[in-house]
Amino acid sequence: MNYLEELFSLKNKVALVSGSARGNGKAMAEALLRAGATVFIFDVLDKELKNTYEQFKKEKLDAKMYICNLEKKSEINGLLRFVKSKTDKVDILVNNAGVTFSKPIFDYPEEYWYKTHNVNLFAPFILSKEIGKMMKKQKSGTIINITSLNAELAFPDNPAYVAFKGALKQLTKSLALDLGKYGIRVNNIGPGYFKTNMTKQSWNNTESYEEKRKKTILGRWGEPKDLVGIVIFLASDCSSYITGQDIYVDGGWLIKGL
Repeated sequence: MNYLEELFSLKNKVALVSGSARGNGKAMAEALLRAGATVFIFDVLDKELKNTYEQFKKEKLDAKMYICNLEKKSEINGLLRFVKSKTDKVDILVNNAGVTFSKPIFDYPEEYWYKTHNVNLFAPFILSKEIGKMMKKQKSGTIINITSLNAELAFPDNPAYVAFKGALKQLTKSLALDLGKYGIRVNNIGPGYFKTNMTKQSWNNTESYEEKRKKTILGRWGEPKDLVGIVIFLASDCSSYITGQDIYVDGGWLIKGL
C-alpha cells in the first residue's frame, strides 16, 4: 500500500449509509466500499436496494443490506438490532436519506411537515445517538450528515425541507461539541443541485435546468460521483482534525455574487 492509499484507506472500517439504494447515497456507499470498508446499505426502496446490493456483491464489495423506513422509530430500532447482530463496531455513519414535498405555503399539509421531520432530522438524531454509543466505546468514529444548499438558502414552496436541512446543519454542530471528547468527529456535506431521482423534474425541464446550471460557478449540475472524494476524505484519517464543519459541494452556487 503506497502513501496515498494508506492515507485514504478505510480497510477494516465499518460504515452505515442511509438512503443508499440509488443516487447520491449509492455513490457514497460504493466509494466507501471501494476504499476498503464494510458498508451497511439501507433504504425504504426495497427493489432498488436489492438491485444495488446484488451489484455490489457481484463486484465482490463487502455490503450488507437492510430494508428500513426511517419514518418509523420501530424500523430504526430493527435496523440497529440488525447492525449489532453483525458487528460490534461502527466507524462511519452517513446520514444521507431524505424526503422532499413541495406545495405552496398556504396549502402545505401538516403530514408533509411531519414526514420530512421524521426522515430528515429525527432519524439522523436517533442514528447518531445510538451509533454514537458504539463509537464512544471505541473512542473513535466519524458521522457525516448530508444537508443541502437549503440549509443556507430558502427555496420556494418547500418549508419543511428548508427548515429541517437547516436544523440538521445545527444538529451537526451540537453533536460535534458533545461527542468530540470521545474522539468522534461530526461534519456536514451540503450538495447543491445534483442529477438524482429527487430532482428529475427540474433536470428534464429545459428552462429549470438552465436556470439552476447558471446559478453555479462551474456551469453544470452535480452528479453523484462528485460526492465520492469528499465522503472518503471525511471518513478517513485525512480529516482527523476536522469537526463541526459545513462543506458545500455545489459548483460554487452558494458564494456566487454577480
